[in-house]
Amino acid sequence: MRALARFTITALFGCSLSAAAAAAAAADSKPGNPDEIKVNDLRDPEVRKYKAILAGLDAFDDGHAMAPKAEAVRFRIEPRAGAGQALLPSARLGGNDGFSLALTVGADGGFSVPRSQAALDAKSELVLNQKRRDYKVTPTVRSPGLPDNVRRLGDLRLECRVNVAIAKEEIPLWIVLTANTVLRTRDWCGFTIDGKLNFTFSHSRPVNGAVLVDGNRSANLETRGRGFDVPISDTRWSDEALIELDLGAEPMLTETDAETPRIGP
Repeated sequence: MRALARFTITALFGCSLSAAAAAAAAADSKPGNPDEIKVNDLRDPEVRKYKAILAGLDAFDDGHAMAPKAEAVRFRIEPRAGAGQALLPSARLGGNDGFSLALTVGADGGFSVPRSQAALDAKSELVLNQKRRDYKVTPTVRSPGLPDNVRRLGDLRLECRVNVAIAKEEIPLWIVLTANTVLRTRDWCGFTIDGKLNFTFSHSRPVNGAVLVDGNRSANLETRGRGFDVPISDTRWSDEALIELDLGAEPMLTETDAETPRIGP
């Protein structure tokens, strides 16, 4: 059961799990095992349906105590691996009968999504002016006043719950119910294997090192590329703990990156 739980959580979260957990899952799973749950299409899911976005907003409200200073969950348009940096990104909600609601996108690709009954009634989806295969939309929770290289643990815990709430609306119900049964919990972000499990978060810049600091305690975290592993399910670390990142240089735009992005569907 523990091996199946490893495989399930790895399949569901894909790149959101630490490499150690992923390696353990791969080692314990066997080809052709009928108990394996193969949901590779769930890796790095895109935020598309407005109904799913609303589920994320609800999760933020429900868990707001984890990040009481964060006013709202925001979303960011980010390039996938191999894609150039998005220039002048735009986003809107588009639905049935010509419904369209423009969203204000900042220079960093960040934007907020309002609650709108009209958008829900129109069965709206998030529409970008970027190729969907090259860009993704990710929710972000950040308490104000922190520098770019510092993340708060409570923020990341809530961010994970927003991500999971959105994913549960995007994937088939049978997968959600199966995962709940295998993991023995509906709280996928609080799930642990042998008392621990790290989730990987990412930054727009390369991460050379990361340190988790909580009062007089500290611990070095594993990093790789732009990612850093965080023990969000470890209750020994408080929500007020901070992750201090040693960031590399800003990525340089190439001539190809500066091309005007094609309007997506």
